[in-house]
Amino acid sequence: MRSMPDYCVNDKAQPNGDHEVHTLNCAYVPSFVNRTALGTHVTCFGALNSARRILAQVDGCVHCSPACHTR
Repeated sequence: MRSMPDYCVNDKAQPNGDHEVHTLNCAYVPSFVNRTALGTHVTCFGALNSARRILAQVDGCVHCSPACHTR
């Protein structure tokens, strides 16, 4: 059985205001001091919903969460 990935959200917004959601094994995961843990989720969509509870503008990372990347 495949384990569910751990996700985090970047506390620092991109120039367009998005806070990107990443898996912890992403090559572009933010440093420990610049991220908030979101826990494990079956898909990036669950992680985005968790991130939206704390931040208004979120998007998935194009590299590790392409299904949730919209911009």
